[in-house]
Amino acid sequence: MPPPKPIQKIDGLSVKDFFNNYGDHLKLELMAGERGMRRIIREGSVNRPSLALTGFFKYFANKRLQVFGASEMTYLRSLSKEKQTERLSELIDRSIPCLVLARNYIPLPTMKKIAEERGLPILRTSMITMNFINAATLSLDAAFAPTTSEHGTMMDIKGMGTLIRGSSGIGKSECALALIERGHSIVADDHTRIRLLDERELIASSLDLNRGHMECRGIGIINVGEMFGVRSVRLDKRIDLVVSLLELTPDMQEDRTGLDQDYFNILGIDVPHIEIFVRPGRDIARIVEVASMVQALKRLGHDPAKEFNDRLIALMSDKK
Repeated sequence: MPPPKPIQKIDGLSVKDFFNNYGDHLKLELMAGERGMRRIIREGSVNRPSLALTGFFKYFANKRLQVFGASEMTYLRSLSKEKQTERLSELIDRSIPCLVLARNYIPLPTMKKIAEERGLPILRTSMITMNFINAATLSLDAAFAPTTSEHGTMMDIKGMGTLIRGSSGIGKSECALALIERGHSIVADDHTRIRLLDERELIASSLDLNRGHMECRGIGIINVGEMFGVRSVRLDKRIDLVVSLLELTPDMQEDRTGLDQDYFNILGIDVPHIEIFVRPGRDIARIVEVASMVQALKRLGHDPAKEFNDRLIALMSDKK
């Protein structure tokens, strides 16, 4: 099977891209400094520059989105116009990407003037400060998330995100099609894009171009949503299990007990992994479905193989 593609990371996100991609969700509007929209956000987080407005810049997170809430605006209003200009200039001198005013605050005249002169974008949102910070952090986390891709088909099997891997022609799409017929949903066919969110959760999705479509050898491209209904397609799903489909050869040994848990590493995260050998007459879709249900039981604290093994050991001990 082909190895995963290299990990992709972004070094920064322009204010313009941030505004275009997340502006509607974060209720943003541009108030001043449009010519500075090419400034770059270098870190996937936000910062409230309360201390910086007092002149204390040690540990100042200048690479982040800067958010002004009620405390920042109230303090700034308490200063003279000369002091306002001085403190805002000190912020801009440290190459901040932009300012976001929460709670629908209107920029002060000194803010608008210096923003236009120095090319600093000022955005405004109607959201309260903490709600905006939480939502913006999630949006930036998604934008800055490390990404990779896998040659595999991603399925949602009764809530369990299952990535089906295998070499070309092994039967991934046929397995997925059989699972869809049983009421499960497809996320991506053949090419699965994977993002690491919050350094702990792997989220799989499809490319926009082929979302909801599958390639079936001998038939061609099919539209899953039109054939099986809108519930048969999902936009994204967390990866809970990786299933590798392999061709059975005489030297291979199949796992008969399930006591040993194998893992598949994606973006530094170990995901439970099982190998299923393909041979004529075997219902691979049913086996993948059962494997997903077994993994769901394990997540709930019930390991059938371990429970049976413990019973067996207890029975053997009683007979001694």
